Amino acid sequence: MPRESLDERAPATAGAPGHAPARRRGQASRRGIRMNGGLPAGVLLSAIEVAGTLAFALSGFIEATRKRMDIVGVAAVTFFAAFGGGTLRDLLLDRRPFFWVMHSGYVWAVLALVVVGWLWLHAARPTPPAWPMLWADAFGMGLFSASGAGMAWELGQPAIVCALMGVVTGVFGGVMRDVLCNEVPAIFRDHRPYAVCSFAGAWAFLAVAGVLGADWQALVAGIVVTAGMRLVALARDWRVPGWAGDADEQRPRE
Repeated sequence: MPRESLDERAPATAGAPGHAPARRRGQASRRGIRMNGGLPAGVLLSAIEVAGTLAFALSGFIEATRKRMDIVGVAAVTFFAAFGGGTLRDLLLDRRPFFWVMHSGYVWAVLALVVVGWLWLHAARPTPPAWPMLWADAFGMGLFSASGAGMAWELGQPAIVCALMGVVTGVFGGVMRDVLCNEVPAIFRDHRPYAVCSFAGAWAFLAVAGVLGADWQALVAGIVVTAGMRLVALARDWRVPGWAGDADEQRPRE
């Protein structure tokens, strides 16, 4: 439970001047994310959430089509990839309604991506390469890691909880995508840094937020560190330690 000051825990006198209303038990204090000029950055968080949702939806769509699923399977994988991380974040932070229920336009946008993408691929019949999925996954992880850490920060959660919320939001959609595609999730299989990038990006957000305040710079820092680390790891084939003798087995799909 977030730490509260003695003044916040003390009951307020109804109608007494200078006293704030008492906070309900379990309700976190809100620190707020601000942009230059002191405006709340709810619009920025929403924009990041939309971009992350579409990026993960694209990664799920590409992976499902590479598995030659029918349109029902493609839609299922796309939706789980798009909404899995944010839904788990909302569950853990006790946010209701879920973000995609509150903003039903997200659902329509993902549905449009599935229908248009399916029609185009069905007509052209190409087999999508792996790299667009990897790039979309990296950008989606960066966007969702920053937004997950930012939302936990807004609710007044401790730093380690904010970092873990960033990781959960950033990687769980990819976990759902890989499970539905009958693959060991990349977070466990791909020895190139994955969750490590999300964790580092969440701490980058917290570091900038601690120095400059939770301004838009903190969100950008989290996105750039997470997505940048993942893309560099893919380009340079960086690897975390694994079991001896399994380098070939652990080499990701191309």
